[in-house]
Amino acid sequence: MSAKRAIHRQSLPDVIASDLRERILRGELVEGETIRQEALADEYDVSRMPVREALKQLDAEGLVQLENNRGATVTEHSLDEISEIFDLRALIEVDLFRRAIPAMTAAQFQKCQGILDQMELSYDVNDVSQWGMLNQRFHASLYAAAGRSLTNDLLHKVSLLSDRYIRMHLSVMKKRKRARKEHRELLELAKAGQVDAACGLLAQHIGRTKKQLVALIADRRTDRL
Repeated sequence: MSAKRAIHRQSLPDVIASDLRERILRGELVEGETIRQEALADEYDVSRMPVREALKQLDAEGLVQLENNRGATVTEHSLDEISEIFDLRALIEVDLFRRAIPAMTAAQFQKCQGILDQMELSYDVNDVSQWGMLNQRFHASLYAAAGRSLTNDLLHKVSLLSDRYIRMHLSVMKKRKRARKEHRELLELAKAGQVDAACGLLAQHIGRTKKQLVALIADRRTDRL
């Protein structure tokens, strides 16, 4: 018989990292909270090794800060860092959108529409767990035609950092109605080839979210004192 062939599957550290990531993004594990490796190993009924590897992944993504022999802490961004995350999104996304619009095809517009329909359904049924992922997929689909793989890799990391704040914006601040309207307008402007108007709206869309979130988080942190 031939040598054994590897069957590719999601590894245990990946499974744990995925679950922890979602718990952080939906706010179950809050910023500044300490995550103990021993407690996680007991919770997931595994040894400390896959937990350690999972935390290394999340540390690389910027969602936790891993400390030697002490587990990890859920990253708490300063208000300036939160502003910077959204400023980076605006810089990257507006550039990608400007490059993408002239190259977008009917099939790409249809894909964007399909994701938008899913997003709006998730709003209607209050499925918070889907909001960040669908928002990220919609924006990524808007920019796909730009063909800028390295820039998209950078955007993916920035978007991951902003995900939990996007969910907060949509749920706590009840901004789903405005988000629904602006996402539809972005797609319609792109279909019409109105590059400047589409990019202007995108910059406003991200900038308004940043301003409202920074004010909300500042108030929350003041209340904690």
